[in-house]
Amino acid sequence: MDAVSHQVVASKYPASERSVLQLADFFNNLADEGLCPQSFTVDGNPKVMNVLRTIWPGIAIQRCLVHIQRQGLAWCRTSPKTGYARKLRSVFLQVTSIATVSDRDKFLIAVIEWERKYGTMIDQRPEIGRVFSDIKRARSMLLRALPDMFHYLNDPVIPISTNGLENYFSRLKSHYRQHRGLDHTKRSDYFKWYIHYVPK
Repeated sequence: MDAVSHQVVASKYPASERSVLQLADFFNNLADEGLCPQSFTVDGNPKVMNVLRTIWPGIAIQRCLVHIQRQGLAWCRTSPKTGYARKLRSVFLQVTSIATVSDRDKFLIAVIEWERKYGTMIDQRPEIGRVFSDIKRARSMLLRALPDMFHYLNDPVIPISTNGLENYFSRLKSHYRQHRGLDHTKRSDYFKWYIHYVPK
C-alpha cells in the first residue's frame, strides 16, 4: 500500500509471510516492474525485512510502532507485579507518542536506564516461567526494534504504523465473509476484483 495515497500497489493470493521464496518472488516482481520505494513500514516479521533489504539494499525499514507497543504491553501484562515489569510497561506506553527528536531522546534514556538497572538480571536469570519468559521476549523485541523505530522523524511521509493497511484488510475480510460459500478456486479472482474496484 502506498503511504501517501493509501492505494494498494500490489497483492497476491494465496501467499504466506512464512515463505521466503514466496516473499522473494512477490517483491522481485515489483522490483522488475520498476518499483523503487524509499521506505517500508512493516510489522516486524524478520523474513519480510530480510527479503526487503536483500532486494532494495539500504532502504529504510520502519517498524510499526503500534505493533511494538501492543505486543510489549501484552507481554508485560496489564497489572504487572514486579518493579522491572511495571517500569518496562511504562516504557512501552511511550512508544506511539514519540513525535519529535526530543521525545525520541527521552524515550531512549528511559530504555537505557531500564536496561542498566534490569537488563543483565533479566538476561541471566534461568527462570522459564511463562510470565518471566514474556518479559524476556518484550526486552528482546524492544532492543532489536530500536534501530528501525525512528525513520519517520527524518521523513514525515513514512507512516509510523501499518494501520492503513490493517484497516483495508479489515474491510476486505468483512466483505469476503459475506461470500463464505465461494469456491476456493475462485478466491484469487475475488480478491483481484475487490482490490481493482476498492483500491484504497
